[in-house]
Amino acid sequence: MTNEQLSQAKDKDLAASLIAIRRAARAAREAAVRTNTAIVVQRGQKPVRITADELRKAGVK
Repeated sequence: MTNEQLSQAKDKDLAASLIAIRRAARAAREAAVRTNTAIVVQRGQKPVRITADELRKAGVK
């Protein structure tokens, strides 16, 4: 589903899932900075490793 479809979903849980996913992603980035570890995200069809230093430079606290 697209972001627009999720935000317009009739099921309130489905609509709120996008917010929950974003909150979990933010928590994962913050935990990576605290523990000085990397995270792996998917960009396009490829996994990309992002180090804690790169997250700090991007403003993650």
